[in-house]
Amino acid sequence: MVSGRGSVAPATAQRVRVAIAELEFRPSHAARTLLSGSSQMIGVYIPVLKGTFYTPILAAIDNELRLGGRHMVVAFGCGDGDARQQAIEGIGFLLERGCDGLVLMTNVLLEEDIKALGPKQNKVVILNHWFASFAEQCFTADHGLGGVLAAQALLKMRHRKFAVIAGPDNSPDNVERIDGFMGELVREGIQASQVVLLKSDFSPEGGWASARSLASSGHEFTALFCANDEMAVGALAYFQQAGIAVPGMISVVSYDDTYSAEYSAPQLTSVHIPWRNITFNGLRWLLNQCYGESLPVQRNFGVSVTWRASVALAPSSATQQVVARTTKRPSLA
Repeated sequence: MVSGRGSVAPATAQRVRVAIAELEFRPSHAARTLLSGSSQMIGVYIPVLKGTFYTPILAAIDNELRLGGRHMVVAFGCGDGDARQQAIEGIGFLLERGCDGLVLMTNVLLEEDIKALGPKQNKVVILNHWFASFAEQCFTADHGLGGVLAAQALLKMRHRKFAVIAGPDNSPDNVERIDGFMGELVREGIQASQVVLLKSDFSPEGGWASARSLASSGHEFTALFCANDEMAVGALAYFQQAGIAVPGMISVVSYDDTYSAEYSAPQLTSVHIPWRNITFNGLRWLLNQCYGESLPVQRNFGVSVTWRASVALAPSSATQQVVARTTKRPSLA
């Protein structure tokens, strides 16, 4: 009767509605779960709850779930353990809340961690990572190709002097994109020893600090590849403060093509990874598994370059000398 379904006399239904209002009654989610065997909730684990990368992904998942009358529960890395232990604890939190299925967007887990979920392992989808034993459940992009495209974009503009701000070594997708980038340079006759490579943490702060280190290193470069948009935004901020013109003196290519790339100054040329499409298809696969739906699922995700204002032709020899003198200045505090 509370749900509005079933045959009930109008007068009785009205008395029930009045009682519900007076008592401020709310249906019990736990009771519904016991009756139906389903919580209609999907758990999502992400490593961190900050920045511009994960927020649009969470919004896309939440919107899609609400269209079907379902809800999202989010866990993210926190606590004293390492990243893998935090992920395991986050997954445990989601399972304790009765989530019907899990969306995992982390690359620190091992295959054994997924297998440890027992019967629940079949209702897990993994975004941006790949396991041989769970290939059907993995949805990701070709990051090696993404790195190749970033290098080709800069080579096309006649750049021959490069610097790279990479993400962490323990991030497989970072390793793939950097390997792709460096491999393409080698194929074009530019040795790895000629490229200065700094490792950072995918944050704007890390990009700013790395750009400052590059500027004070004395290394001559006209092109910079940043392994994600947030580090690139931080690098742009440092260059602007230091009076290093982008793209007049240094061209910058970033990675992911998130909102921050479109609204930076200058706007960033970025390798486009179709995160929204990857997320939707992974989620649809999971909904099919959890609720017996027949939603279409796509598995091939194109990678491309979105051209914007941060890339230009390599500067002339005279301008390169100006860049060299500029980048040898003491770094700004």
